[in-house]
Amino acid sequence: MSRTRAEISHAAADAIERGGERLAGMHAVVGFDAFIDSIIHVVGTRRSMEMGGYDRITTIGEFASRAAAAAGKSTNLELVVLEERFGGNGPLMAGALGSLGAPVTYLGAVGEKGNPGVIHPAYREFAARCRMVIPLAPPALTDALEFDDGKIMLGKPANIQSVTWPLVVRTLGLDQVVRLVESSSLLGMVNWVMMAGLEGIWAGLCEEVFPRVADTRSKRIFIDLCDPAKRTDEDIRRAVELLGRMNERIPLMLGLNQAEAERLAAALGVDVFSGSGMGTQGSAVRSAAEAIRSRTGLEGVVIHPRRGAAAATSSGESAWFDGPFTRKPRLSTGAGDHFNAGFAAGWTLGLAIEECLAIGCASSGAYVRDAKSPDAGRLVEFLRALPPGEDR
Repeated sequence: MSRTRAEISHAAADAIERGGERLAGMHAVVGFDAFIDSIIHVVGTRRSMEMGGYDRITTIGEFASRAAAAAGKSTNLELVVLEERFGGNGPLMAGALGSLGAPVTYLGAVGEKGNPGVIHPAYREFAARCRMVIPLAPPALTDALEFDDGKIMLGKPANIQSVTWPLVVRTLGLDQVVRLVESSSLLGMVNWVMMAGLEGIWAGLCEEVFPRVADTRSKRIFIDLCDPAKRTDEDIRRAVELLGRMNERIPLMLGLNQAEAERLAAALGVDVFSGSGMGTQGSAVRSAAEAIRSRTGLEGVVIHPRRGAAAATSSGESAWFDGPFTRKPRLSTGAGDHFNAGFAAGWTLGLAIEECLAIGCASSGAYVRDAKSPDAGRLVEFLRALPPGEDR
């Protein structure tokens, strides 16, 4: 008999509440990108010249119309920087895992510009959430334009291109990389789309590290390609082939948002999005997860549109979970990374796929409302009182 949404979320809350010791023993090794994120409002109308005397552009459609109207002319769009905070898919996922109580080792581009072996000041608070941080390069930069219906990330990724497999081995030594993987329960590797060196890291792990690690099937890998819209079909198929090689050693879950799932399906020739309503019909997203998982041969695929999430695994288990979507997030940049952290934590702990989805949705839901990563107590509280999604 299927469980209700409330029964699933309460079971997930119980699992997190009971699993404190297991979370504390779930060593997560995450890499490799890092960005300094400028959180930005785009000014629509100025009421006064005071810092806050404006009405912002609230939707991506309105922003697009304003930009399109400038074709053949020119325009000036004012950007108000609300704050600068550490970002990057890897640090946001790692920070969320650390806040939940998992010991985290982070390797990536979190170093100072002139001294990349020293942690950048913007990442000191992040480093406090981690067991260990190993800086490899300086961070890249992102302008994150925040709207009520999503965000536009303007990335400047030049700095992270220096993060390569030779740099990882040179910095740590191959034996230390093996020890890190050996001690881990979860490997999180994200932002393939912006990092030229990530495929080399995947290949290096497959060829030089995993053969030296015992009991790899007890570990888990979580991968987020991160918006492959600009990458060619050939690039995507090559990346998926590499993911398959890793999956042969360690069970691998591929995380996708709606746009990423559509792009991946098109590149792989999976016809699952020809109808409408993917973002509103859980059965359609669930079917898409099943089809992409079957086509890739991976251990699992999870797809998280804004209003919920679905996942499918090689065992034939699949599910959709209605998320706590809100029309007025305090912060949306990092929502997907917090979903990834919550889902990956539940999956690594061996919870039912429905409960993993609930934890991912709740981690993201609490984050966008609070504008900070939830700890385990806040996550349990949010799961027990999980709000319904708005505008259903």
